[in-house]
Amino acid sequence: MTLLIEFWMRCFKELLKGGGLYKLWLGGLASFVVIGLVAYTRQASQGLIVSGMSDQVSWGVYIANFTFLVGVAAAAVMVVIPAYIFHDTAAKSVVLLAEGVAVAACIMCLLFVVVDMGRPDRFWHLIPGIGRFNWPHSMLAWDVIVLNGYLVLNLFIPMYVLHNKYQGNEPDINKYFPFIVLAIFWAISIHTVTAFLFVSNPARPFWHTALLGPRFIASAFAAGPAVIILALQVIAAKTDFKVDKQIIRNLAIVTTVAMQINLFMLGAEIFTEFYAATSHSASAHYLFVGLNGRHALVPWIYSAITMELIGVTILMIHPLREQTRLMNLACIFAIVGIWIEKGMGLIIPGFVPTPLGEIVEYSPTMIEVLVSLGIWAIGFMVFTFLAKPAIAIEMGRLKSANAVPRPVTPAH
Repeated sequence: MTLLIEFWMRCFKELLKGGGLYKLWLGGLASFVVIGLVAYTRQASQGLIVSGMSDQVSWGVYIANFTFLVGVAAAAVMVVIPAYIFHDTAAKSVVLLAEGVAVAACIMCLLFVVVDMGRPDRFWHLIPGIGRFNWPHSMLAWDVIVLNGYLVLNLFIPMYVLHNKYQGNEPDINKYFPFIVLAIFWAISIHTVTAFLFVSNPARPFWHTALLGPRFIASAFAAGPAVIILALQVIAAKTDFKVDKQIIRNLAIVTTVAMQINLFMLGAEIFTEFYAATSHSASAHYLFVGLNGRHALVPWIYSAITMELIGVTILMIHPLREQTRLMNLACIFAIVGIWIEKGMGLIIPGFVPTPLGEIVEYSPTMIEVLVSLGIWAIGFMVFTFLAKPAIAIEMGRLKSANAVPRPVTPAH
């Protein structure tokens, strides 16, 4: 117990170290967190009336962010699998950082669900034995289980590995490998269950398609690795931690293939909705061409598709993908495009028109934007707080006084 307390205290002290740029980064994030908290205080006191949501469109930018971030969390498996199943050295050197991205994404997911609730103080209804968890009938109950379970797994495995390395011991793979295998299958489940939350609403035909689950997985494995690519490059540029370029190349290829699959399935959906249109195609018409003079989302979806097409084109052409700036631009396009497609382009059209034929458009208010930015700032802060001591331990700078010296891994 004493060693564990010492480990946590040393990690905390490591967070306080850093130059002016590091402190400016944390200060900027803290500012956004405070602004988000102030905005949420207004929402909590006045209710969701301050948001752009309504009785007709009851989900908005909060659930859009939630849906996107579940995919980012699941995508960490694209580093975990080569690292632990195929023993890829390049992947294993950064696997803890990828799991840090997953932890930050899971925490943001939970926070976006909380702020989307009109009365978050009533969460106790979900606590088994106190409230009514309604499991296994409720898909929301399944989502609570898989998200929290995945969060615990991605906290436990890196902490076990880092605590052993801090003491100078080699982590016993036999002790945590079963949890790695569990986490791999769990990663697929978190986004599948999220897709089923939408699919299980038969009154919303825009969501009620068997293709939605595979589309969620494909888009997750496009945007998630793109996020990890950018995060690893920032770490390599701003710290002395060396990132093998091969893992960047591998993740770029994963992003390329996943984007191709995602765009193909999007095209299949568009063909189905428009070639032989039925009354159930109204939501797709609203999204892509507008409906009864209402077309607020049309610029959004075509901007998303354009960015995805540009991004996947860059990534498909090897000489372009090998240029770091172009690859980073493609990753940014992939992230933003998929955020729009899975967010504003999926959540809102499911509500427009309503089952009664009403057309009520939605746009986020400044309160929603500020709260969302605050949560994203919390996510970046969580990742920073996880990555900084992890890098120090991996580099051998942070270790117990009684640690057994470990051989230093040569830089790539």
